[in-house]
Amino acid sequence: MRFTVTHPLVRRPYHPEMVTGAGVVALAGAAEAAGFDGYGFTDHPAPTQRWLDQGGHDALDPFVALGFVAAATTTLRLVPNIVVLPYRNPFVVAKAAATLDALSGGRFTLAVGVGYLEGEYAALGVDHAERAALFDESLEVLRAVWTTDDLTVRGRHFSAEGVTVQPRPSAAALPPIWIGGNGGAARRRVVSHGDGWCPFPARGGLARAVGTVPLDDGDRLAQGIADLHARLEEAGRDPATVDISFSCSAGGDPASEGFDAEAHLEGLARLADLGVTWVQVGLPGDSPGRAIEVLGRYGDTVIGPLRGGG
Repeated sequence: MRFTVTHPLVRRPYHPEMVTGAGVVALAGAAEAAGFDGYGFTDHPAPTQRWLDQGGHDALDPFVALGFVAAATTTLRLVPNIVVLPYRNPFVVAKAAATLDALSGGRFTLAVGVGYLEGEYAALGVDHAERAALFDESLEVLRAVWTTDDLTVRGRHFSAEGVTVQPRPSAAALPPIWIGGNGGAARRRVVSHGDGWCPFPARGGLARAVGTVPLDDGDRLAQGIADLHARLEEAGRDPATVDISFSCSAGGDPASEGFDAEAHLEGLARLADLGVTWVQVGLPGDSPGRAIEVLGRYGDTVIGPLRGGG
C-alpha cells in the first residue's frame, strides 16, 4: 500500500503561505519524511467565481508546482490529482509530462480525467460537449508522442505532420497513466490506455453535482474493482499490474483529534484486499504548520506501523 496527498488548497481564502515556493517545499518535504509516496496538485486554470462561491477551491498549476516538488524531494512520485486532459493540446501535455519525468528521474505519474466544469471549459475555448471525444483522442496521442519519431497524426482540432518530440521518456519506463472517473467509461479507458484507475469518493449530492457515479469505500468500490479486473482479464491484461487509488474513510478524518488509527489500519487492510494499491490522504488547509503536523502524525500512527516501523 502506498500513500499520496494533494496540496491542501481546500479553504477560501487560502493561507497565503500555501501558495509560496517555500510552503510547497515544506509540505512536500514533510510528506516525504513521514513516509508518503506521492504528492499532487489539482488542475483548475480558470474556475468560475460561482463555482468557487459554492464550495470550489483555488489551484496552482500542477505541472509548475510539481517542478518545485521534484527539485526538493528524492523519492516522492509526482501524481497530479488530476490533470483535466481535454483542457490542453495533447502535445503540450506530453511535453510537460516528459519534462517532469526527465527532471525528476522518472518519478512522474500522469493522472488524468475528463473534468466537468462547463464554465472552465468555455474560458479555455474548449467545447464541453466534446470532452469525452477529446479525452479519448488525447489518450491515443500521448504514448505515440513519447515513442515515435516523425509522427503524423490528425486530431479534431490539430494536424501534426512529421513531428518528433525530444527529450522523451525511456521506452522501457514511460510515465504511468492513471485514469480518473467513477463509471464504466473510465474503467474501459484504463483497459485500453491506462496503468491505473483513480476514482474518488462521491456520495449523493456531490456525485450529482459533478455528474459522476456515486462511489464509496464499501460495496460500490468493490463492485467497480471487480468490473475493472474482469475487463482487464478479458483483454489479456494482468489486474495485478494496474494500480488503483482511493481514499479510506475508516477511523475518521486524519486531521481530527478523534482520528482512530487502529480502525483506519483495519480499513486500509480491507481496501488492500479489494485491490487498492494507493490511498489518497486528506490534509487540512488551515496553514502549512497544521498540515505538516497531520502528515507527521499519520506517518507515525499509520504508515510506520503498517510498514513494520512501530
